Amino acid sequence: MIASIASSAGIIIFILAVVAGLWSSRRKRQQEIQNSSLELEDGRRFMYSELVKITNNFASPIGAGGFGKVYHGILENDIQVAVKLLVSASGSSEFQNEVKLLMRAHHRNVVSFTGYCYDGKTMALVFEYVANGNLHQHLTASDVDTGSILTWKERLQIAVDAAQGLDYLHNGCKPPIIHRDIKTSNILLTEKMQAKICDFGVSKLLSTETATHTMTDHVRGTRGYFDPEYYTTGKLNKKSDIYSFGIVLLELITGRTAIIEDVEPEPVHICRWVRPMFQRRDIESILDSRIQPGTYNVSSAWKAVEIAMECVSSTAIERPDINVVYKELKECLEIEVPPEIAKVPEVDDESDDCSTNSVFLFTWRPTLSLKAS
Repeated sequence: MIASIASSAGIIIFILAVVAGLWSSRRKRQQEIQNSSLELEDGRRFMYSELVKITNNFASPIGAGGFGKVYHGILENDIQVAVKLLVSASGSSEFQNEVKLLMRAHHRNVVSFTGYCYDGKTMALVFEYVANGNLHQHLTASDVDTGSILTWKERLQIAVDAAQGLDYLHNGCKPPIIHRDIKTSNILLTEKMQAKICDFGVSKLLSTETATHTMTDHVRGTRGYFDPEYYTTGKLNKKSDIYSFGIVLLELITGRTAIIEDVEPEPVHICRWVRPMFQRRDIESILDSRIQPGTYNVSSAWKAVEIAMECVSSTAIERPDINVVYKELKECLEIEVPPEIAKVPEVDDESDDCSTNSVFLFTWRPTLSLKAS
């Protein structure tokens, strides 16, 4: 009997020790969250009760992802915002990363940051509301869904906007920011169809202004947009974003998704799908069939395809810098729209906390050296 009682007491003591350890670990985790929040000195800090108020108790969801849901909200001054609510504490590091990077980045083609909620229980981002959803929604919608399909000029303007936003991150920010998850669903569109890059949860800063790459323990990104060189080596650099941007360009041009599912006998990557048509210079088969004939210039369309194919080169060194891509895309747009009409701003007129120089410098190349293989 004594032995049985002692054994039971030992088990109870062990269980209590485990519970105490878990409780202590949870308290420590909450304290780490609260302490780290003290480092976030810029931006408005919201209380959870304020989020409930501005979103009308989270009544209007406008998007969702691995992070959680995004809700429409209205601030006290009638400014519309989007509230991105974290549903799991496992995303804490990504949340902190996104807040800190958004605080640094100020550009018309990067979604602007309003504030955050970070109190140990709730993590949320508050940023500008972008009314027209994301690019993926527009490219995959039917005429019935939207009433219209993106025109060729609209697609070029979106590409130019996104390229200028990425150019800012790569060459305007000091040190550079590598987005690491450029894709159509991370490009938002305003009412005037202006493109803005969003979602910086997995983005990385290069260590210095002159650093060319950084090594990562885990490859992050989205299936179909992975830079194959980064995927095999873990070596992340600006050209990793260029590959992903090239996939976005191909989606804009073809109207297809990065992984094309409706082909036989199995799904195929968009690069593999485009390459045979690119080699035989069949622009009509490459271009989205929903774009009406006669509404685009063939030379403009072909130039855009060439830019995209160079961006998705399997070797990083063969891909152009984003400022070259931006300039070439701008020329595509100017073929369709005279320069005096095209809305392509040269200098960001917003404040720039990330860069010591807000003027973009572009290098000129007469042509792109393309490889069809």
